[in-house]
Amino acid sequence: MGRRSLRGLALVLALSVSPVAVMAEAPSEEAVLQNYADLALAGYEDALSTAKALEAAVDALIAKPSEETLAAARSAWKAARIPYQQTEAFRFGNPIVDEWEGKVNAWPLDEGLIDYVDASYGTESDSNALYVANVIANPKITIDGTEVDATNITPELLQNELQEAAGVESNVATGYHAIEFLLWGQDLNGTGPGAGNRPYTDYSTAEHADRRGAYLKAATTLLVSDLEEMVGNWTADGAARKALPERGLSAILTGMGSLSFGELAGERMKLGLLLHDPEEEHDCFSDNTHVSHLEDAVGIQNVYLGRYVRVDGSVVEGPSISAVIADKDAALDTEIKDLLADTVAKMNVMAKRAETVEAYDQQIAEGNTEGNAVVQAAIDGLIAQTRGIERAVALLDLADVTIEDSDSLSHPDAVFE
Repeated sequence: MGRRSLRGLALVLALSVSPVAVMAEAPSEEAVLQNYADLALAGYEDALSTAKALEAAVDALIAKPSEETLAAARSAWKAARIPYQQTEAFRFGNPIVDEWEGKVNAWPLDEGLIDYVDASYGTESDSNALYVANVIANPKITIDGTEVDATNITPELLQNELQEAAGVESNVATGYHAIEFLLWGQDLNGTGPGAGNRPYTDYSTAEHADRRGAYLKAATTLLVSDLEEMVGNWTADGAARKALPERGLSAILTGMGSLSFGELAGERMKLGLLLHDPEEEHDCFSDNTHVSHLEDAVGIQNVYLGRYVRVDGSVVEGPSISAVIADKDAALDTEIKDLLADTVAKMNVMAKRAETVEAYDQQIAEGNTEGNAVVQAAIDGLIAQTRGIERAVALLDLADVTIEDSDSLSHPDAVFE
């Protein structure tokens, strides 16, 4: 048989193959959940490795305080935020993560609990007796009528005595934002340019320098151990991974939707924009908020696509919720992917503006029409993608999915009451 006939036979065979035979089968729920857990494990491993690098930089700062070692510690903190923020899409759908999250990323905080503050901060709060307790300056403090010995500042003191002391959520003594405050200090610029400007001498010649260093060391040590705990939760025998089958695909869409809507669009973005208040920005001491918001959006997209790019550039990917949706409604899958990409694009516009024009706290300032519009566009993107996620929930008939709400979005007048 000649070449021409072989080509003809190949063409006939190709045309005779049923379209169903070449179409990829939808992944099983088990396969999707396994990849979802693998993404979580990789993300938390990256958060852990960058937290260890932060701890090393903090050790160097404490050992030899200088402009250079302080700058290096700040850079390490910013680097650590990137992988951690991408893990936040695993939070709301997984109770084990949600219950743990407050130890590492709670905000906003009454920083007067930890260290000295400017006079403009005030001296008391009706809702927080420890508003200016200043643990670094005071080796003994009183909590709910009981004297607490803070002579030795240890991870145990921070975790067991100070975190949410007296039942007040704003008494944040641990995690990224306590460390951020200790590296930058207060941002006293309001909606003007500039971040916190703590001097390196706070760790050398300033009063209580040794105790300040001890607090910073304890907080970074605790951050590492908390992240080690969460890495363990996503290993093969980890509690978070084992709990997944009970919630199934609902865990994925609950996490995506609640971070998109109530948490990020509402509490972290719209509230600050409504109030034009820089105290309501997520990384308020470092002016790093634009990065945290962007990486949250990237994390949501990662979960939907079943794909995560690790810090070292390697890729973890596999069966996704996107493929499940596409099998049932290809148009909806395309719509959701487009909405997620649109949000990330709008977040990138906001982030670029923060790097080249004005920081996020300036963008939300009253009277800044252009800056406000950039932030609002990102919020609108988050709201739109949430509507797409809700349509996916309806398509899969997942009755147990509840997406977190926010007064800032649903009842904005209540914010001003």
